[in-house]
Amino acid sequence: MAPNLSLADQKRLRISLPPISHQRAIAKILGSLDDKIDLNRRMNETLEAMARAIFKSWFVDFDPVRAKMEDRQPVGMEAGTALLFPNTFESTQSGLIPAGWRISPIGEEVCVVGGSTPSTEEPDYWGGTIPFATPKDLAGLAFPVLLKTERCITEAGLDRISSGLLPRGTVLMSSRAPIGYFAIAEVPLAVNQGFIAMVCDKSLPSHYVLRWTRENLELILGNANGTTFLEISKTNFRPLKCLVPSRQILDCFVRLVEPLHARVVANLQESVTLATVRDTLLPKLLSGEIRVKDAQNLAGAIP
Repeated sequence: MAPNLSLADQKRLRISLPPISHQRAIAKILGSLDDKIDLNRRMNETLEAMARAIFKSWFVDFDPVRAKMEDRQPVGMEAGTALLFPNTFESTQSGLIPAGWRISPIGEEVCVVGGSTPSTEEPDYWGGTIPFATPKDLAGLAFPVLLKTERCITEAGLDRISSGLLPRGTVLMSSRAPIGYFAIAEVPLAVNQGFIAMVCDKSLPSHYVLRWTRENLELILGNANGTTFLEISKTNFRPLKCLVPSRQILDCFVRLVEPLHARVVANLQESVTLATVRDTLLPKLLSGEIRVKDAQNLAGAIP
């Protein structure tokens, strides 16, 4: 009915097998690349945990404010930064918040937009150079950083999307099936209809917005609706109340968190390069196209 290769035929196939010493050398080279990739992953876990801990301490638990109320120096905080925090709370409809801060709809503090998908039946819209994000691009991310997308569109395709090209630094949140994949876009891109995209060009910076949305996922889910699957619409998302700290404190937060984020991005980019080198070297080493010594020099030259 169709061409096939039987199990018996497969067992009779001959393969080129390098000497055991070469096999071990190859395994050592590729293993060193895997070790570097794993080290980057563990570093990123630590960096992300640090950023989350700072956000939670400052903007959820209000540790610096509570410390100053008790006439204590906030733990691990520079004196200049501590001076920026109030030493009292004030009552709002959303509960107690640090004095001088405010509660505001998220839609007034960032630009909330959605997207759409150009017709897949129109080839002129596809295969260009403009990254086009879908929730699938976020589903497999180990860290909330989007470096690239699976598909790209053309300028003609971009013209079919009302939200247009979103800038680098846009915070993306999948809005359905499921709600709650998050990332900061590291490239300008367009998005499909499965996102709440937050362009942070008003009062709140992207590093704050990313962590606010993750911290308030239950609130977001509580305002979603749908019969087949839950979806949070832009209409239901924009009125959600968020805490807006002072500009000075937000600037301090960004100065602390931005270098952590930059290191995460650099580690991810390096790991992509390492994985590409590893996958390129393996068949060339097995076939003898590249000598083990040359591969060792190449692997050793990678930071």
